[in-house]
Amino acid sequence: MERQKIVSARITQMPRTMPEGIFDKMPEVHVTLEDGSEQKLFEYYPDEISFSEKEFVGLTLDEARGLKTKKDKTYLRS
Repeated sequence: MERQKIVSARITQMPRTMPEGIFDKMPEVHVTLEDGSEQKLFEYYPDEISFSEKEFVGLTLDEARGLKTKKDKTYLRS
């Protein structure tokens, strides 16, 4: 099975500050793969971890999900 690489990523809008943003959606990471397909990778809590689009370029889907796991673990250990 071919492991496609991510060629671009986009992160959706951040929620507003509290208390106004209490019901806003969390940001989502969407990626485009080498075959042109787009997938939603995950959403995250921006007050705990952060990402930039360029961090995902060149990674596989598994590697990109692993990046979130690594950042989550680092945050929880801090």
